[in-house]
Amino acid sequence: MTDKVDYRSTLNLPDSPFPMRGDLPKREPAWVQEWNEQGLYKKLRDARHGAPLFVLHDGPPYANGQIHMGHAVNKVLKDMIVKSKQLADFDAQYIPGWDCHGLPIENAIEKLYGRNLSRDDMQAKSRAFATEQIGQQREDFKRLGVLGDWERPYKTMDPANEAGEIRAFKRVIERGFVYRGLKPVYWCFDCGSSLAEFEIEYADKKSDTLDVAFETDDAGKLAAAFGLAALPAGQSAFAVIWTTTAWTIPANQALNAHPELSYALVQTEKGCLVLAETLVDKCLERFGLTGTVLATAKGEKLGGLNFRHPLYDVDAGYRRLSPVYLADYVSDGDGTGLVHSAPAYGVDDFNSCVANGLKYDDILNPVQGNGTYAADFPLFGGLHIWKAVPVILDALKVAGRLMATVGIQHSYPHCWRHKTPVIYRAAAQWFIRMDEGPGVFTQDKAPKTLRQLALDAIEHTSFYPENGRARLRDMIANRPDWCISRQRSWGVPIPFFLHKDSGELHPRTMEILDQAADIVEKGGIEAWSRVTTEEILGAADAPSYTKSTDILEVWFDSGSSFQHVLRGSHKDAYGRPPFHTEGPEADLYLEGHDQHRGWFHSSLLLGCALYDRAPYKGLLTHGFTVDSKGIKMSKSLKNGIEPQAVSNKLGAEIIRLWVAASDYSGDIAGDDKILARVVDTYRRVRNTLKFLLANVSDFDPAKDTVAYEDLLEIDKYALSYAARLQTEIRAHFDVYEFHPVVSKLQLYCSEHLGAFYLDVLKDRLYTTAPKSLARRSAQTVLHQITHALLRWMAPFLSFTAEEAWGGFGTSESIFLETFTDLGHPDRKLLDKWKSIQDVRDLANKLIETKRTEGALGASLQAEVTIQCDGVLFEALNSLGEDLKFVFITSSATLIQTAGVGITITVKTSDGTKCERCWHYRSDIGMDTAHPTLCGRCTSNLYGAGETRTFA
Repeated sequence: MTDKVDYRSTLNLPDSPFPMRGDLPKREPAWVQEWNEQGLYKKLRDARHGAPLFVLHDGPPYANGQIHMGHAVNKVLKDMIVKSKQLADFDAQYIPGWDCHGLPIENAIEKLYGRNLSRDDMQAKSRAFATEQIGQQREDFKRLGVLGDWERPYKTMDPANEAGEIRAFKRVIERGFVYRGLKPVYWCFDCGSSLAEFEIEYADKKSDTLDVAFETDDAGKLAAAFGLAALPAGQSAFAVIWTTTAWTIPANQALNAHPELSYALVQTEKGCLVLAETLVDKCLERFGLTGTVLATAKGEKLGGLNFRHPLYDVDAGYRRLSPVYLADYVSDGDGTGLVHSAPAYGVDDFNSCVANGLKYDDILNPVQGNGTYAADFPLFGGLHIWKAVPVILDALKVAGRLMATVGIQHSYPHCWRHKTPVIYRAAAQWFIRMDEGPGVFTQDKAPKTLRQLALDAIEHTSFYPENGRARLRDMIANRPDWCISRQRSWGVPIPFFLHKDSGELHPRTMEILDQAADIVEKGGIEAWSRVTTEEILGAADAPSYTKSTDILEVWFDSGSSFQHVLRGSHKDAYGRPPFHTEGPEADLYLEGHDQHRGWFHSSLLLGCALYDRAPYKGLLTHGFTVDSKGIKMSKSLKNGIEPQAVSNKLGAEIIRLWVAASDYSGDIAGDDKILARVVDTYRRVRNTLKFLLANVSDFDPAKDTVAYEDLLEIDKYALSYAARLQTEIRAHFDVYEFHPVVSKLQLYCSEHLGAFYLDVLKDRLYTTAPKSLARRSAQTVLHQITHALLRWMAPFLSFTAEEAWGGFGTSESIFLETFTDLGHPDRKLLDKWKSIQDVRDLANKLIETKRTEGALGASLQAEVTIQCDGVLFEALNSLGEDLKFVFITSSATLIQTAGVGITITVKTSDGTKCERCWHYRSDIGMDTAHPTLCGRCTSNLYGAGETRTFA
């Protein structure tokens, strides 16, 4: 009796230190620390020094509060793009930034310390607060695996950036775009400041509609306008307006009619009413009146007529007349066809009144910055405008001038930050002009208007997705002038000195701007705040001038960042200053789609104002993070998933894979169930990676690589398949698409590798001699596939790729590598093996049926017979004896039969199972020394080894 041989120990069973479980939450922080301690970002820069540049300029998140999942999506997308470009052999840098000035930080400081802080105290506390917030956010971003220049980010509150912003502002002035004007601008009572178009969002608001009657001041002239000798005896006459802003009625100064509309004079039981002819029936129904049309007239006939303020007889403060002006913006789509004008509170009203000769000084503007009427304003002084509405309605009712009122809910502009309703309010502000008009201190006038320059630049910009082009174009085409001044403390100053009497700028303004920039560069905005008027203007001029306390709005901060970051504070990072002097500063800006009206918008305007072009070549937008029901994630709704919690529970890698797998062109849905599916995808990829690493663990590419021409055919096919897939993946990366890559990678791991190539390969890898050509051929291709796979996944599965690279690669980091060269796909080989796989799939279905019926165990117990003809027969026949290895059966018989298409039959093998390779064969025990082995196993173990040619 001889001892039983353990033939399992003779198999080349794979082994790898790469664990099956990722244990991501525990292990990821160590990689983050290692990348930081080893200075990986600096090594990436050294590795790509001199390579073509790729610049993704970071849109700065606001330095306020913990990051949320929207931040995570944004930063991970940027990181994936930068890493994919690094792998494509670009010098792809990532300099993170932060937006530090502005109202949210001021609000946070006021909540902590109260509202009565001095300007110096507010600035000092705001800077300290922003610094603390940046530190917290930076650690969260690094935890997500985002590689960047974290040691030297840009911050809009850095003195160099603040100074750069003032210098950019000076250049915008020089080119003729800046002017000062009294104009209705969006005003937020909570901010206590004007708002830009970028800072407005729309939400539903409940309002009271009201129809208000303005009594004619000259009945004879009104009658004449309608071609009548006189009005009906004993009847008063009124022009009736309709509005949703009752609070503007006290400030009414005019009425507007369209010159081409037909107006009717309608006799009713409450007097004669002037209404648009097409709206008479609707209006009378709303008023609860009956009436007869006495006459009609075009609106042009009404121009110049005067009507009395509806509170004319209630208080002497309203004893004024409202002239009728002719305006094209009036319509008969709703209301009464007449519009009342309170020029301080509407752009169209303002323009109409000014065009008709109303002087700025005569415009009534009783609403204060906090939303209350001035204390001495008749009847309503001291009341907040929203609370004043019912009081105004009562006053109009008592005066007999309220024709109708109805509550409605309608879309209304709200403050982006406070979510509270805003108003238009006339204020003296600084503007950037969109169209033709004079600017202050113009020295180098731009060749076109800013609107024209911006619209031209949009046509030379790439958009991802393309529909962003029309959205931005429409916004630029229709936007008003940009109000850039704010009445706050924490921000870059507008360093102007205004004459106390004339309001004119000091004649040395342009020189003062340079002086202010130098002061700020040395000591920050705080240094400028401490400067006195006398120190700048001298003792002679100082008494006549006032130092402006306005700041530039924060969209000017971030919108000009390309100028003082890419051309200023970080220009040395790119190694070739002056940076991109002949073209846009950045290859790509990437933010949420709301930034068409935000950072993309302000950056475009300032790029064109400074250089006649956009500061970017491409714009990429992503959607919002939403829950599984499509509702935007919100702390108040408690329907969000927090990146910190997910990282601690599942790992940041799962967030990264979720982002990569999502079509970011729309909203990005996430919840626990969705993340669970992402975890399943991750496991499939990791399992495939473990198999690959294990099966090349004893492979030394320097000694064991098999030349391409000597590879087995299925290995050549697998290499061709990988080459084709890499071409597709790189094409997706080139246009910043990741979800198709994840989909294809998942399919590749599960179907092509797991269900076919690796499945077929196991017998050859495990049973042939360790150094045989058959095994080394397979390992050669697996080694190349592993190299490729790690690079494909590295942009999004960064931690896992780096972990695998640690025991597989030769360099310090996967991110130092470039995409591997897999050669060109062999199209004929791909087509041939596709047809072979199709036949294998048909055979597998029949084998599975036999297994379900209990006639078979493993597929190796089956014998397959295939009848076919033509090209398919030639493809299958070319594999010879290796065909059975492709089908993973103990035998595969091929019969050429014309005209039958393809027929497959499966039967259970009559052979005996080999103890080592588990094939069912007739030559078991032919070698009496090894009675339980088949001939191929004894040859592989003790003889010359079997010959494999194709599979």
